[in-house]
Amino acid sequence: MTKDQGSNPVWNEKISFPVQLPCVDDQLKLVLRILDKDTFSTDDFVGETTIYLKELITEGEENGVAEMKPCSYAVILADRTYCGKIQIGVKFTLKEE
Repeated sequence: MTKDQGSNPVWNEKISFPVQLPCVDDQLKLVLRILDKDTFSTDDFVGETTIYLKELITEGEENGVAEMKPCSYAVILADRTYCGKIQIGVKFTLKEE
């Protein structure tokens, strides 16, 4: 969440989530939906981006860890038009059971 950063916010957040292995879907992807934060009304959809993760997860399964350095992804609106970009880096770490 960011506050008072106008049209160029910086989140700089780390988010962790589990991935079920082995994966059965060839289209492994992370869809990030970007919303604004409203105090007195429903948060508004700002845009979304999709990051395909199949190669990252395959490499992570083989090596125990894999990383995609931060790069830019197009942010699109609900009508599929371009509205800007977001820079995202992703790291996959295999958790040993």
